[in-house]
Amino acid sequence: METFLLFFVVGVAAQSVDGALGMAYGVISSSVLLAFGVPPAMASASVHGAEVFTTAASAGSHIAHRNVDWRLLAPLAIAGVIGGCVGAYVLTGIKGDVIKPFVVAYLGLMGVYILWRAGHEILLRHIPSWVTWPLGLVGGFLDAAGGGGWGPTVSSTLVGAGQEPRRAIGTANTAEFFLTVAISATFVWALLTGHWADAGALEHHAAALAGLVVGGLIAAPFAGLIAKRVPRKLLTYAVGAVLLVLAVFQGLQLAGVVA
Repeated sequence: METFLLFFVVGVAAQSVDGALGMAYGVISSSVLLAFGVPPAMASASVHGAEVFTTAASAGSHIAHRNVDWRLLAPLAIAGVIGGCVGAYVLTGIKGDVIKPFVVAYLGLMGVYILWRAGHEILLRHIPSWVTWPLGLVGGFLDAAGGGGWGPTVSSTLVGAGQEPRRAIGTANTAEFFLTVAISATFVWALLTGHWADAGALEHHAAALAGLVVGGLIAAPFAGLIAKRVPRKLLTYAVGAVLLVLAVFQGLQLAGVVA
């Protein structure tokens, strides 16, 4: 019960940030699981299993509040699914820490750039739909391999490119539902084909997974409302600030300062 309550709180906090800013659920949840000694592939599988439920609720909220750019959703979701499946399969066979320094550097740079944009006149731009194909591929791969790279990569890039923050967050969150379903299915396939030898230990983390799901489901329905009501400039500042916090935290992890 203590494990369930701990991860329930983590789920509520992580989904509250993720639903409003389009990032952090995967990173926060994965970091806590890794701190408890859960192997990277197992942590990623657990988080994505939980996200199947939380992203569905979050996507419904964003759709209801009209935060989704439908023109960008389909190519972003399809490319994300492809990149996510590849990343999940790779992670079950190798360690995912190889690319993490590059991800941390990208998050830091994007955080600084978005904060700079927030302090100046924000000019919204038309983003061509073809741009979302490579973005979705990279975001999906990093999300599966890193346990939570979709939001920081995709939402931040769309905001940095000039998309209205609430639509960037709503579109990325909605596309993430399809991504998490595909990644979870890939982990199951890897288990059934014997590619993932350590998957049996997932049963030992059932309480943690249940806590993440229940906590996330409670917070997810408020995602669209928060993103819709918060002023655009404040939302942009918040996205940049969260990116910098994530980059610093993951940098400290790489340096061995924090677990």
